[in-house]
Amino acid sequence: MMLKDKVAVIYGTGGAIGGAVARAFAAEGAKLFLTGRYLAPVEVVAKEVISAGGSAEAAEVDALDEQAVDKHLQSVIDTAGRVDISFNAVGIPDTTILGVPLVELDVEQFSLPVATYTRSYFLTARLAARRMVAKRSGVIMTVTALHSRTGIPLVGGYGPAMAAKEALTRDLSAELAPQGIRVVGLPTTGMPETGTLKEAFEPRAKASGMTWEQFQELLAAGPTRDGS
Repeated sequence: MMLKDKVAVIYGTGGAIGGAVARAFAAEGAKLFLTGRYLAPVEVVAKEVISAGGSAEAAEVDALDEQAVDKHLQSVIDTAGRVDISFNAVGIPDTTILGVPLVELDVEQFSLPVATYTRSYFLTARLAARRMVAKRSGVIMTVTALHSRTGIPLVGGYGPAMAAKEALTRDLSAELAPQGIRVVGLPTTGMPETGTLKEAFEPRAKASGMTWEQFQELLAAGPTRDGS
């Protein structure tokens, strides 16, 4: 079991990605501390892990709240003695940020994903790294999307937000690698199981008339030269 006895904190566990990561980590033997802005969906995942014989604790933590993240991490240290893995799977609903051409987008709509994704990732990574430095060991992880490197229409500030997360991953890695801490970004083309991908499908469907199945095939094929 690759993660036997490792202590992992997952942010955004109530979402499809965070929940899948939690189940995968549990299957590899990790001791999980699961968090989300809303407790109920996090508890569902925790109960699944426990019923399968794993170890999980659920907590309500707003990853945009520095004090809340810091307090929770300290409780993890007090309980488990260390943090080996910090995984940021925090997301926000796409219905308010997708589907509007950039020339018609107001600045608040544009700034929302940039501020939310970068702030949550910076806070969770920085506060975890402070605990990991003492043991010169640990892994900080997050997920990004194809939008970070490819021009895609009607995604507002989502693309810049993903690009910022990737840049932050590189900078964190450069600073923390000499101290034994790895920083990993997982770029994805798309995950059909996530609610956000289905939200992203709506404006594309209206613009092109494609079906859900055609949209999935497009993602599976990878980006074209024009980014479509």
